[in-house]
Amino acid sequence: MSRTGVRKAALTIGAAGAVLPVLSELRLARAARPLSDRWRRVPVEPRGSTRLGISFRPLQAAALGLDPEAALRELLAFPFEVIRLAAYWDRMEPAPGGFRADELDREIEAAERAGKRIVVCLGPVKAYGYPEFFVPSHHLRPPLREGTLVDPADRPALLEAALGFVRRVVERYCDRESILAWQVEHEAVDPLGMEHSWRLSTAFVHREVAAVRSADPTRPVMMNGFLPTSLPVRLQQWWRTRDQGDSLDVAARLADIVGVDFYPRHALVTMGGKTVYLDGSRRPWQQRRRRRLFDWAAAQPGRQLMISEGQAEPWETVTVPPDPRSRGMYSCLPEQLVDNYNQCMRWNREARTAATAYLFWGAEYWLLRRDGGDRGYLDAFTRVLEES
Repeated sequence: MSRTGVRKAALTIGAAGAVLPVLSELRLARAARPLSDRWRRVPVEPRGSTRLGISFRPLQAAALGLDPEAALRELLAFPFEVIRLAAYWDRMEPAPGGFRADELDREIEAAERAGKRIVVCLGPVKAYGYPEFFVPSHHLRPPLREGTLVDPADRPALLEAALGFVRRVVERYCDRESILAWQVEHEAVDPLGMEHSWRLSTAFVHREVAAVRSADPTRPVMMNGFLPTSLPVRLQQWWRTRDQGDSLDVAARLADIVGVDFYPRHALVTMGGKTVYLDGSRRPWQQRRRRRLFDWAAAQPGRQLMISEGQAEPWETVTVPPDPRSRGMYSCLPEQLVDNYNQCMRWNREARTAATAYLFWGAEYWLLRRDGGDRGYLDAFTRVLEES
């Protein structure tokens, strides 16, 4: 074979080597599927020292047609240990100079009455729950420009307002024994979903972390990041954050607790009656990244790793998960609530240290499903609590 032929053959083999792993992570399926009772039979892994809990999203509860306060009360009755609550900046400062903490006050007081420990997500720029961006409009003049890295030198007024907000929230609640940790930003330096391409710089986030530690030197700072579970998502994430690392990289540099957001299966695109999903959560490259994070936590006293979001609701191609009657969504059926938990507990056994907490993501959706006649998600969650 000529040199040209050898080169072409090598390129063909290389391209196939890149394409084949991606193809192995694709799933083509009907989104809405018949429900089963598999969640009743799958064994539940022991949790050991890992605390179990949930995140609560009042905006998502309202979007699902639930009463947020009633939903929180009902969820707090379950015997989990940890709840994550968010300080949404635009809701707490709806006008210049204002500060309304009544909603978060009620949530924290309700959690304390139920005996829960609390992680408070301070934001301020990004916080969990769609749309993940809660800066008051009066601090966005001019708006953030797409494609830019938001740096302290470029947006000093935004930074100072953000620092003032986090100091005020921390000072308001720092005497509460129920507070376990403060979360700074949400997936701090990644682009904001698919809607926006601007990103926070590490320098911006570093200033926020320093302000929180100054206001409360006694509690750890948690920062979270999305653990890619498919090669296309990992490559996209690397490309978009290659100049300073992704949110997990930055969390390992700045935080005491690294929170891992773990979504094994999510929709990519809908075509006719079927949807393309990505799921590479058991691929070797993904396991290597996860092991490095556990090793980071084990390397020094005081470091912790938690699963800040363990997928327990569907991730389809819309922002509000579908609720088909008498059917479930392929991206997360009730049995996968247990499967995803189990996978993370098996990680604990392989590592030199265990995740300190596992927070299920999707509790509001479980109530919606229950109200529609499907108790699978709630009962699967109850089973994990009782049998782990």
